[in-house]
Amino acid sequence: MKTNQIFTRSLTILAIGVTFLGMQPAQAADVSPRGVNVKSFGTTTVFLTYFGLNNQSPAEALWCGEINADRSCVSGTVFGRLPRRYNIGRTSGQNNYTDIMTIPASVARKAYQDAARGNNSDFFYVRRWRSNNGGPDEYVAVTCRLSSGGARVPFSITSVKLVTGGKPAPAVVTGSTLPQFGAQISYNGTGRLKGRWEVVLPGDPPPTGRDLLTEASLPLEERGLQRRYTLLERFDIFLQPTGQVLLPSPDPTKFPKGSTGAYQILLRIEATDDKEGDSSIGTGIVNSGGVAGFSMPVFRYFMTANVDKITPIEPLANRKIAVGQTLRFSWQGISNARGYKLEIKDKDRVILSALLSSERTTYTAPPWLKQKTNKLLTWRVQALDRDGSILTESVPQQFQILGK
Repeated sequence: MKTNQIFTRSLTILAIGVTFLGMQPAQAADVSPRGVNVKSFGTTTVFLTYFGLNNQSPAEALWCGEINADRSCVSGTVFGRLPRRYNIGRTSGQNNYTDIMTIPASVARKAYQDAARGNNSDFFYVRRWRSNNGGPDEYVAVTCRLSSGGARVPFSITSVKLVTGGKPAPAVVTGSTLPQFGAQISYNGTGRLKGRWEVVLPGDPPPTGRDLLTEASLPLEERGLQRRYTLLERFDIFLQPTGQVLLPSPDPTKFPKGSTGAYQILLRIEATDDKEGDSSIGTGIVNSGGVAGFSMPVFRYFMTANVDKITPIEPLANRKIAVGQTLRFSWQGISNARGYKLEIKDKDRVILSALLSSERTTYTAPPWLKQKTNKLLTWRVQALDRDGSILTESVPQQFQILGK
C-alpha cells in the first residue's frame, strides 16, 4: 500500500511539472540563419528570414553583448541600434519577414573593444516583435561571431561609388560618345558578382527605390517584380577575397545617343549562391550572394542639341516629394558659366535664393523649406557671367512637398 502511495504521489508531481511547463510562453518566432560570421573591422550585411510569426510587427533592432533568458538585450550592454536608412525589411509570404541586417563599422568596433576587455567575442542582433492582438512582446536573437580577417563572412556589397572622371551628369551633344566610367565596389567575403547594365530611356517610367536594390536584398517573391529596362551589357565575374573591385561600364559606343533628353544607366546586381549567407524560409533556401543594405547609384547623362543649355535634373516637373525625404536640387550646367543662382518661388514670391560657384550643380534645401507643404512651388537656375549678368536660365519646374 505504501508503494502505491509513493507511485501516486510521483505521478501527481510529474503532472504538476508538465502543467507548469505548458504554461510557459513558447518562443514561436525564429530566424535563419541563427548565427553568422561578421567582420571585426568594417561593415557586414546579412540576409535574414524570420518565420513562425503570429500576427506580430517588427519593432526596434539592437546589437548587444549579452542577452537575457527571453533573448532581450541585457541593460548596459547595447552597442547600437539598426539605423533607419538600413531598415529595408519587408513581410514575406504569410508568416515570414525578410530583414537585411547591416552592421555598421561603429558597432563592430564596440564589439571588438568589448572582446578585448576579456568579454565573450560573440555578440547579438536582437529584433523585438510587437503583438498586434495584445500579446506579450517577443525577442529573436542572431548570434554574431567576430571573425579573423573576415573569414566565412557572407558575400555582400558594402559600398558602390561611380567613378566618372568628370561631372556627375554630363551633357552630350546628340550623336557624340560618352566618356568611360566605372563602379568602385567594396564587398565582404568572396563569390560571383553577376548582373547587368541597363539604360532608362527618356519617357520610360523612372525606377523606384526597390528597383535600385540588389536582387538579393529583396524577399523571394519580389525578385521577379523589379522593373526591367533596355539591356546594355551583362557581367559575371568571380571576386577574390580582396574586398575591392572596379567594375567597368559598358562600351560607351553602345549607349543610346540619338534622342535628346535625360538618360539613366542602372547597375543591376543579381542574387548568387553563397553558402555562408543561405537563409531558410521553411520551404527552401534563399540565395543571398550580393546582398546590400542600400540602393545602387545611378549614372545620369543628357543628350542635347545645345551643350550651352541648363537642364534641370531633379526634382523634375510636377514631382511630389515626401516631407521626410531629402530635398535636393540638381541641374546640368554650361561650360562658360562663372556661377549659378538658384531661385525657389511660392507663386510669384521668391522664398529662397542661393548663389553657387560654377563647380556646384547641386543644392540641398534647408530644413525650413519643408514647412511649405502641399503648395505648388517653382524652381529655376540662372547661369551667371563674371559680372553677375544672366547668360541663360533653365525652364521653371514645379514641385510639391507632401505633408504627413
